[in-house]
Amino acid sequence: MILNIILSLAMMIALFLIILSAVALIQDKKVFSSAPKDIQEAILPREERFRGARVLGYIIMVSAMLSMGVAVLIGAVDGIKKGYTYPRFLVRFLMMMWSYKAFDILVVDLVLLCHSGFYPHFFPEVKDLVGPHQFGFNRKSHVIQTAALSIGAVVVAWICTLIK
Repeated sequence: MILNIILSLAMMIALFLIILSAVALIQDKKVFSSAPKDIQEAILPREERFRGARVLGYIIMVSAMLSMGVAVLIGAVDGIKKGYTYPRFLVRFLMMMWSYKAFDILVVDLVLLCHSGFYPHFFPEVKDLVGPHQFGFNRKSHVIQTAALSIGAVVVAWICTLIK
């Protein structure tokens, strides 16, 4: 159970690093495709914050994405070594995926987008656009992603039971 919590935390930290690298370092409209349309339109082109900021941002982003895959792989290898059954694998992967999604909704959307100055700190032009009214702007996307992550957990758990 401790490993499940650690792997879930790793997924959440990775998501935060992806958001932070996109907003603070990359600062390019193409990495804001999931933002509300009015915010995407308001974002002005930016010069790099410092020389190499975008490269550093992409390195952090790709590393964070890879670490999510590594977390799943660690969960799989550990479960195989311990002889997990399908239900145990399923619980592990659902816990990882659902905690990731809950973090996305509660921290990234509710806190960072709606109730903090995170985005306006880096993009002052969106100051009047962000706020509590934005919460839930991507409800349909969250439902689809949660379903996809759940199906992914089912499939990964099944594959792990076939390997052992």
